[in-house]
Amino acid sequence: MSSMESLLKLTHEVSVVADDKINRINAITHKSRMLALNATIEAARAGDLGRGFAVVAEEVKGISGEISDLTGALQEQLRNRLDTLADLGQNFAHSLVTVRGERLADLSHNVIDIIDRNLYERSCDVRWWATDKAVVDALSAPTKDNRRHASHRLGVILDSYTVYLDLWVADCGGRVVANGRPDLYPDAVGTDVSSEQWFRSGLATRDGTDFAVADIATNPVLGRQPVATYATAIREGGESDGRALGVLGIFFDWSNQSSAAVKGVRLTETEKAITRCLVLDSAGRIIAASDGAGLLRETFTLKTEGRTQGFYRDGDHIVGFALTPGYETYEGLGWYGVVVQDTAGN
Repeated sequence: MSSMESLLKLTHEVSVVADDKINRINAITHKSRMLALNATIEAARAGDLGRGFAVVAEEVKGISGEISDLTGALQEQLRNRLDTLADLGQNFAHSLVTVRGERLADLSHNVIDIIDRNLYERSCDVRWWATDKAVVDALSAPTKDNRRHASHRLGVILDSYTVYLDLWVADCGGRVVANGRPDLYPDAVGTDVSSEQWFRSGLATRDGTDFAVADIATNPVLGRQPVATYATAIREGGESDGRALGVLGIFFDWSNQSSAAVKGVRLTETEKAITRCLVLDSAGRIIAASDGAGLLRETFTLKTEGRTQGFYRDGDHIVGFALTPGYETYEGLGWYGVVVQDTAGN
């Protein structure tokens, strides 16, 4: 239970205890009045002998009245102050939720912004490398030497760009003819990718400025590792308006790179134990998670209410979210950054 919730609970308990004790005092006072009344009656019956007792009875009656007035005033004043304290606590608790929620929404935006900036670079890479002469020659003059040279060239690129698992060159029929890591992925060359979304979309790009991207998925040839696949057409002469000769597909190491993004959210040590950072695709599928749970299997239903960024309370959790804003020429894929924080224990 949070400190504020504990304060509100304590305020309620004090109110209950105060009411109970005052009611008990009132009950005792009522009994005292009844005893004083009975004593007055008996004193009257006793005549002169009961006059002294009658004086005492009147004093008891007067004291009981004073006590009754005091407890009534005490109850009213306590009730007003406890109600004020409870209202202040509720308002403060709401303010704390708002402050925390806005922070989680900002952190969510940071997560998806990092992803967007990273993937923008991938969209630049694929369009640039598709114009590489060795890559173009592998399809325009498809000799063994040219394809071997293309494979070597892709390997050189991979040595400098460690965020990729592999780079593939596929001809117009969808057959992979060269890859950058043949020693690590020997089954890549010869693979038929004609039915793959990234290949078909890449081949259909309008010109050299265009690119395609597929949903995060595991690739069986690449050890079933999750990849973000970017593709574009390899064009005759490496020209932007050249005839499509085939497709360059590049496979971003999604698991390691996305994990770094969601695990790198700036949280305190206390927050890390009660917080889950996620990236969701446009269908709500979990494609990155700081705890590694549910990847590519589970979906997370966001209650955005049409907002692109915000937060909401969901039971014992506060959920912050932010829709991809895109970056430069990369418009984003409708993904969300999400930060979920438990409020039950703090």
